[in-house]
Amino acid sequence: MRRTTERASAAARAPRRRLDGVLLLDKPAGLSSNQCLGVVKRLFSAQKAGHTGTLDPFATGLLPVALGEATKFSQGLLEADKTYLATMCLGVTTRTGDTEGEVIREMPVDADVAAIAAAMARFQGEIMQVPPMYSALKRDGKPLYEYARAGVDLEREARQVTIHALDLLSVDGAQVVFRVRCSKGTYVRTLAEDIGNALGCGAHLTALRREAAGMLDLHNAHCVDALEGMAPEARDACLLPLDALITNLPRIALADAEAARLRLGQRIALNQIDASSAFPEGPIRAYGESADFIGLVEARDGAMRPLRLVVHGA
Repeated sequence: MRRTTERASAAARAPRRRLDGVLLLDKPAGLSSNQCLGVVKRLFSAQKAGHTGTLDPFATGLLPVALGEATKFSQGLLEADKTYLATMCLGVTTRTGDTEGEVIREMPVDADVAAIAAAMARFQGEIMQVPPMYSALKRDGKPLYEYARAGVDLEREARQVTIHALDLLSVDGAQVVFRVRCSKGTYVRTLAEDIGNALGCGAHLTALRREAAGMLDLHNAHCVDALEGMAPEARDACLLPLDALITNLPRIALADAEAARLRLGQRIALNQIDASSAFPEGPIRAYGESADFIGLVEARDGAMRPLRLVVHGA
């Protein structure tokens, strides 16, 4: 414990440094996403960092953290589908929809596995979902949870979200474990509450673990305790390349002369680029001859145009 504390103190005193890459963090329960971000910045003595999608404090699992220039490419992951492993307790409703809120209602549970499966089937595909009051969505510049904590309940418009897959894994009394793959903006707390209401008994989440975001999953994720105990060199080796957040996008390799022009913010006529196939629509990952990542570009109006470029040595 003392050695870990000494390492943490040394990391806190170290000067901030330019560091580009992506850390897959296995977030622990009890810390907010912003608190985890602060821990990562301290451990890596990083000048700049940002996470790519908030997890509630009670939740655990995948929290990708972008460092340095990688923060420029985090938007795609914010838009990506997410996969969660969740546990809900039937018959008990809480103010927040999870274990952090006070119990506001208890009802008997009269639902077998078949009934639970049938209720869950109603929530697959495109559904309308009312965001919870205990959320970071803003109204007049204030997050909804601030109104909720003050006892104010505001009208919220239902929003369309997509539940791509909803699998019932186990039922043990009132405890129901399920896995859900859903679109951005889906509140799994609200999904659990809605399933409980469909069963006539209410429900709340007792556990939530994010297993995947886009093409990233927990396979290469690192927990805070393990990172705390590593030497700085070993910790740096945990970082993925700064383009790890956008590997789902198409890729193009450019000659060094073309890459140099793009880095200067210049456009390149498409007929001047030696490409083996047609240019796809939308953002494209661009690399130089030595496979160094240049940034995101797009082919539009007869030219290759820079969208978001990596600044080296900034």
